[in-house]
Amino acid sequence: MAGLPPGDPQLVSMIVSHLKTQGLFDQFRRDCLADVDTKPAYLNLKQRVDNFVSNHLSNHTWSPHLNKNQLRNNIRQLVLQSGMLEQGVDRIVAQVVDPKVNHIFRPQVERVVREFLSPGSCSEEPPLPLTPAEIKTDSSVPEQRM
Repeated sequence: MAGLPPGDPQLVSMIVSHLKTQGLFDQFRRDCLADVDTKPAYLNLKQRVDNFVSNHLSNHTWSPHLNKNQLRNNIRQLVLQSGMLEQGVDRIVAQVVDPKVNHIFRPQVERVVREFLSPGSCSEEPPLPLTPAEIKTDSSVPEQRM
């Protein structure tokens, strides 16, 4: 590793693999998923998709011969083409992931990367990041509303 310059794709790949083996990405995903269904952006997107599907289904008459798989795929394509998912996901990321990047994710990633690059040389551990419950909403980041 000492021979690889910073930013070298092989070094980056090794670090990412190490982060994965440490379970960091899984932890981040769990932290975000635990939070997502309480955020306004998610609730708004869910409501928009529900309304879109309900309106589409109201134009169809149910019959035993209705091809439900074809109808489901048609609705899925219409939702994707509408662009509402892309917008909604961007807002969800802004409300769920962005606030955690600097306060939770970055310190943990930096600690693991330091340990990976120079194992055993980190005699003084930096303080552990605060848990989500300990972190108050950062008032400098305005919450996006839909």
